[in-house]
Amino acid sequence: MSTPILVAVAWPYASGSRHVGHLAGAYLPADVFARYQRLAGNEVLMVSGSDVHGTPITVRADDEGVTPQDIVDRYHSEFVQNWEDLGISWDLYTTTGTENHTQVTQDMFLKQLEKGHIDKRVSQQFYDQESERFLPDRYVEGTCPHCGYGEARGDQCENCGRTLDATDLIDPRSKLSGATPVLRDTEHFHFRYSDFEEPLAEWLDSREGWRPHVLNFSKSWVEEGLHDRAITRDIQWGIDLPVDDLGPGKRIYVWYDAVIGYLSASKEWAKASGDEDAWRRWWENPDAQSYYFIGKDNVPFHAVFWPAQLMAYGGLNLPTNVPANQFATFKGGKASASRGVGLTVTQALQLFQPDALRFALAASFPEQSDTEISEEGIGRRINDELVATWGNLVNRVLSMVNKNCNGQVPAPGSRTAEDSLLLAAVDRAFEQAAAQFQAVELRAALRTAMSAAQAVNTYLTATEPWKLVKSDPDRGLAVLEVALCAVNGVRVLFAPFLPFSTEQLNEVFGPLEGWQRPQLIVGSPIEKPTPLFTKIEFADDL
Repeated sequence: MSTPILVAVAWPYASGSRHVGHLAGAYLPADVFARYQRLAGNEVLMVSGSDVHGTPITVRADDEGVTPQDIVDRYHSEFVQNWEDLGISWDLYTTTGTENHTQVTQDMFLKQLEKGHIDKRVSQQFYDQESERFLPDRYVEGTCPHCGYGEARGDQCENCGRTLDATDLIDPRSKLSGATPVLRDTEHFHFRYSDFEEPLAEWLDSREGWRPHVLNFSKSWVEEGLHDRAITRDIQWGIDLPVDDLGPGKRIYVWYDAVIGYLSASKEWAKASGDEDAWRRWWENPDAQSYYFIGKDNVPFHAVFWPAQLMAYGGLNLPTNVPANQFATFKGGKASASRGVGLTVTQALQLFQPDALRFALAASFPEQSDTEISEEGIGRRINDELVATWGNLVNRVLSMVNKNCNGQVPAPGSRTAEDSLLLAAVDRAFEQAAAQFQAVELRAALRTAMSAAQAVNTYLTATEPWKLVKSDPDRGLAVLEVALCAVNGVRVLFAPFLPFSTEQLNEVFGPLEGWQRPQLIVGSPIEKPTPLFTKIEFADDL
């Protein structure tokens, strides 16, 4: 029975190029997972978009002397091109700058306000006396009170991952002028997260199969006591409030509205599909499942704050799982767009084929711990694993069939126990990988595919069909038919990871038929193959 699966993917700030750390952390895992679920016959809705209201955008615009919209247009366009080049299979990739998103955000705000989960309060916010303006969190930097990192932002410390308020920082300074800001009273709307401590604790206790670092971190947040947080700011770049209680110069703040994008994007997709209510199948259906692909620095927002907002609104599904990845590191440091650390996606695509890059990153997904990624490491994985094991296997089997079987799929011969064992091993790999995908253990699923490919190589080494076609032609053709059957199955195991080379192989074998080994059609042409992947030549600077 088909299950509706929502694949909700982190919204990147349209403030700077994405790097391969982002790709390995959220975007590629989501695509691999979604592609598997589609092959398994489930109804997938994969949505995300560019976050155009983040203060990193206004910070960059100020630095460059341009408008925030100029920054948004530049980087949203770059993201869209990156996703296309990588084969990311969105059902919808949009932005938080749409009228649809504004309406959905304002609707959520008004309903939560009506229910008493949002209230007005006077609080203190940093004010830059030299620039004569209040400072959003990202406009304040200082020392993290938890780990002592000296470049912590006013909303979060990139070093330890803790979410902060700007007033928590030690020795705060303004990004605008470098001056020490002062605290001034300002009135804002606050979301009453404290209303949801008990239901969130119960819900988190009921979670099964979550990654330990995600579940433990989320539980500790709730156990420490949730603080009500201001969800508006004194800014000009953001979503307008649907009420005028606070007067001019106030907007809904980005980290409240960005997570609502998952819902607004689903509704936007539904409208485009011609059925405005289609989104309900993923959001109001008790049989639906939702998976949120993010980095570990976004865990509180997706496993605590967003579920609280959903509870406050009512009637919408809470996350089934939040398989947040750890960090991808470069030369020991966390990849960061704001600090320019790491290889950008655009740069990586200039060095590596899309499928080869996807493979190398998938083999290094930081699912349970931080993972070091380097250009040289990517290149070696491509050469030593993808090319040496899978690429060479496909090339040698197709070449032998083309040469020895009149360029077509041979009829099955009399199969030995050795033949049957190989095909049974490939078929078992589908069951094993399916369980790994369901557990969002994507690295393990890739290893399962590689093991199946290695089993075919072992079979060829043992049977030596290149000799048999001369000494025992009937047996030689039978071995080649079995090897071709096995390769036909292994290509499906790799399909979620390698969409471009899978399309190439589909031209040989025919379209995929679900999460199973398709049957070969005897007599189908097998042309002389061209290599699927290019071996990486290591330059001095790689």
